[in-house]
Amino acid sequence: MLKIVHKRYKEHFPEILRKASEHMDLVFGLELKEVQPNSHSYNLVCKSDDTGDGSLSSAWRFPIKGILMPLLGVIFLHGNRASEEEVWQFLNILGIYDGKRHFMFGETRKLITQYLVKEKYLEYRQVPNSDPPRFEFLWGPRAQAETTKMRVLEFLSKANDTVPSAFPSYYEEALRDEEERARAISPTKAGTTSKASTCSKATSRLNSHPE
Repeated sequence: MLKIVHKRYKEHFPEILRKASEHMDLVFGLELKEVQPNSHSYNLVCKSDDTGDGSLSSAWRFPIKGILMPLLGVIFLHGNRASEEEVWQFLNILGIYDGKRHFMFGETRKLITQYLVKEKYLEYRQVPNSDPPRFEFLWGPRAQAETTKMRVLEFLSKANDTVPSAFPSYYEEALRDEEERARAISPTKAGTTSKASTCSKATSRLNSHPE
């Protein structure tokens, strides 16, 4: 890495390495680990499953996480639906082109229009009444269940060295989404608590009136 960094910036190498490590962790879920203390030799390793039970889908791991989170962000920033043209314009900025095999993601069109659709992380559908046919991307049900607008906004913010509140309208929408999710969870918890209480009372009555 020191050979790649211009000698003009060698004194800033520790900071360059730190920032590069943060972005690899953020985008790809890769952690830079020193092989031995003070060896200046490093390995890239995939971070362990944050859930602790091995339930983390492969879509949130390297390398697919590196394209899924940015795609969810583009869709969110375009009003929760992004045209195919808008998606490819964004991917082109990342050096990913339609019809050209990518060194990391392989056949990108197949990945985003088939695999991630089949896994229900994305929806890829024809725009109603479009003639000639045009297509758009939306969040799939699995993406809605496994992440939130706030998490995606935090991802975009970190990638741009800022904070979610720096994007006021999107931040407000993400907060509303968090509130709606909280309200949806509350009745479920209340119902579960009520059932547990009823079962407990019934068990107590049976125990207090033995045959």
